Amino acid sequence: MERFEVTGGARLVGEVEVHGAKNSILKLMAAALLAPGRHCLGNVPAIADVSIMAELLIRLGCQVSHEESSLTLTIDVPEKLEHRADYDLVRKMRASINVLGPLLSRTGRAEVALPGGDAIGSRGLDFHINGLEALGADVKNEHGYIIATSSGKLRGTTIELEFPSVGATENLLTAAVLARGETIIDNAAREPDIVDLGLYLQKMGAQISGLGSSTITVTGVDELHPTDHEALPDRIVTGTWAFAAAMTQGDITIHNANPDHLEIPLDKLVLAGAVVTTIPGGFRVRMDHRPKAIDAVTLPYPGFPTDLQPMIVALNSIAHGSALVTENVFEGRFMFINELVRLGADITTDGHHAFIKGRELLSSAPVAATDIRAGAALVLAALVCDGVTVIEDIFHIDRGYPQFDEQLRALGAQIKRL
Repeated sequence: MERFEVTGGARLVGEVEVHGAKNSILKLMAAALLAPGRHCLGNVPAIADVSIMAELLIRLGCQVSHEESSLTLTIDVPEKLEHRADYDLVRKMRASINVLGPLLSRTGRAEVALPGGDAIGSRGLDFHINGLEALGADVKNEHGYIIATSSGKLRGTTIELEFPSVGATENLLTAAVLARGETIIDNAAREPDIVDLGLYLQKMGAQISGLGSSTITVTGVDELHPTDHEALPDRIVTGTWAFAAAMTQGDITIHNANPDHLEIPLDKLVLAGAVVTTIPGGFRVRMDHRPKAIDAVTLPYPGFPTDLQPMIVALNSIAHGSALVTENVFEGRFMFINELVRLGADITTDGHHAFIKGRELLSSAPVAATDIRAGAALVLAALVCDGVTVIEDIFHIDRGYPQFDEQLRALGAQIKRL
């Protein structure tokens, strides 16, 4: 099993370029199932989750080609699709559940294994199931699979989500585009990734309004057609680099990034003492002193993203002062704090709250990544340790951060992949 060896003490300085958003690309790949023919997706990085989703699409009958040098992914979708997503792939990546809506729309039947992925909470599928049933599907859970069937076309209706679930919004959106009549999704997720998916579906011929708002209206059409689309930049990777600059008292210019998608996290970094300046196509983060501790509360977009919670906890662990971080989205996301404590962080947790007292320097120790974002945060923490830190289970990091170690070395970090 590969691991990272990180030597602390580096100040990160330089430029990085961000590729397409993992949380968008995987959903775009699943949505391609809605239209037979050739789809071409751009800005697609070479990350493990893209390979897993590509293999899933191949098993469903598609042909998939990824030109990593040009960041281009081509998907040839057949007229007749298979309808079963097996456990051996779905268990590796939660986004596999996003084939549920498209398969049900196209084939009238979808069998998708209950998903795996990051160990950061229950993330139940009730919102998905209830919404699909409201559209006229019969959904049951048997032998570890969600089995959804429809005797004819799904029927448009009004669906009110109890929580603005990103995954449920995506599955209901892809199920509704070929349904009969009008579907209204109330309390829909507003993430930029949802907007990107909606724009892709519109290019395919879907009739959708309200993207980026809490109410999305879909008028079903008879068929969709294949198209080309470039994924939006990854705001979580972008945010990770911003926090890396602040934590190491560095100076990083981030290209192919949209600061508008990170308004609250960047405001937090400014409160911590960073200087954030926008440039055409990106922004720059500079920190000239030890950061100040900052409170944060995770919320659905446009709130502070749960995916950046590990980064703000790591920053507070070496900040001047103390801070309270509250996790409102995924209850298991504090699991990685045990690893930060191994590095000397002074953190006390109580339910959804973490109280962090900042230290000037952390202390190197062997640690393990528990999910994608926790793994990246541990790498950043290792950069502000007093020695050499070994991070195990870095396959998690590879799922979301393309060439992370190479980019870090280019910025001045001492990091080896072993």
